[in-house]
Amino acid sequence: MDMQIDALTQFGVEKIYKEKLTGTRKDRPQLEELLKVLRSGDKIVVYKLDRISRSTKHLIELSELFNDLGVDFVSITDSIDTSTAMGKFFFRTMASIAELERDIISERTKSGLQAARSRGRKGGRPTKKKDKVEMAIKMYRSKEYTINQITEATGISKTSLYRYIDKAN
Repeated sequence: MDMQIDALTQFGVEKIYKEKLTGTRKDRPQLEELLKVLRSGDKIVVYKLDRISRSTKHLIELSELFNDLGVDFVSITDSIDTSTAMGKFFFRTMASIAELERDIISERTKSGLQAARSRGRKGGRPTKKKDKVEMAIKMYRSKEYTINQITEATGISKTSLYRYIDKAN
């Protein structure tokens, strides 16, 4: 840790954020604090990439956030500096990888839904039995029952009940 602090100090870092716990944990109060105070034109300096993030996915998310905020990012030992052409290229490449990953996930989801539909499966919540819906609408129109009584008797949620009533009118 001392070696990292020395390198950051020598680099000219004004404020050093030190996590007390391991970087593999999700709750990282010092990182959260840093992210809250970032402003356009700031520069984040880390000793090594794995000091700010343990996963590639999280690093990509952070890089997109830094880019959106107009914040430069430097990793001393990895020779990354987004204020340089190569550093910008690195982060643009990471952003492209993130976009590619999102597109692949979207394509897989769409393919899976299409395959399920072709096998006769339907997405969404299961529909309520028609007789339960008709009973709920009759109970509602009779004005003898409260909404809670209707939902308890039919097993239809309030939201669904209102939707069925709107359709029936």
